[in-house]
Amino acid sequence: MALLLSDSDVRSMLTMEDALKVVEDAFREKGLGNVQMPPKTYLFFDEHGGDLRVMPAFIPRLGAAGVKVVNSHPGNRRYGLPAVIATLIMVDPRNGRPTAIIGANSLTSIRTGAAGGLAVKYLARPESRVAGMIGAGVQARTQLQALLKVLGGLERVKVYDVDRNKAAELAKDFSVRTECRIEVVESPERAARESDVLVTTTPSRSPIVRRAWLEPGTHINAIGADAPGKQELEIQVLLDGKVVPDDWPQAAHSGEMNVAVSQGKFTRSMIRGELGDIVCGKIAGRKSADEITIFDSTGLAIQDVAVGAFLRELALKSGRGTEIDIWD
Repeated sequence: MALLLSDSDVRSMLTMEDALKVVEDAFREKGLGNVQMPPKTYLFFDEHGGDLRVMPAFIPRLGAAGVKVVNSHPGNRRYGLPAVIATLIMVDPRNGRPTAIIGANSLTSIRTGAAGGLAVKYLARPESRVAGMIGAGVQARTQLQALLKVLGGLERVKVYDVDRNKAAELAKDFSVRTECRIEVVESPERAARESDVLVTTTPSRSPIVRRAWLEPGTHINAIGADAPGKQELEIQVLLDGKVVPDDWPQAAHSGEMNVAVSQGKFTRSMIRGELGDIVCGKIAGRKSADEITIFDSTGLAIQDVAVGAFLRELALKSGRGTEIDIWD
């Protein structure tokens, strides 16, 4: 029997605290070379303005394997549908039997937020007090949740979005959850300047963050670029900073660095290393207080599979979900 978990099941079970632990373990296994994870495969639906991504992974230590199918259709909101629609299928590696089918929209958002929190833990200055947020959508919310978990001394958050109402809504919602001061600012520059940590979560295809805005020691979570041609940072930011992707092949193809790589301005030799290399202790993260560090997040299938395995076990223990026989 396969266990069916809806997106609402996931939201009710998965906390950011748990996601941070599970995702950190997954990155550690990747850094140690103990996972199988081919790069994402894309189908592009140009006439519909969307794409489909297939993301498989196997984590032997967990005995967990699976594949996530995720669509990104930014125009879906006009039809009352989410812009991202994701489904995770977990498979028993011993026999190929499907063990869980999981509605993975919330899973995707939370595990991506957890990866951002992990990057801040290992790359940002511990004394960071001010964060800037460019973009105030769903992903910005889980990024901020993770920031609040890993930066105990965070005092101020500046939020910018092209839709000022969306930025105001995020600020209002989080102001009642934390003592940290959260305010709406009127430009990306205001969000970036004097921020110790900067998080970008937009679908931009042209730079919105300029090198001149960044102070020494800034850490950036570049989250929005997740397909070829997307770009949020001026290329000079990458050239002057220390770049840490979640996965080099995937980031070079479709992460923040993809434009610079395609133009021949950025190569693998220029990255500090992958995040998993830092988590498992192979290399150091931040080496000085003045470094500008950049986490290039594309979202990894190991994150999905690790969280999927955790949710399945939790659901079985708590009686959540519905068992289905799809091989009858």
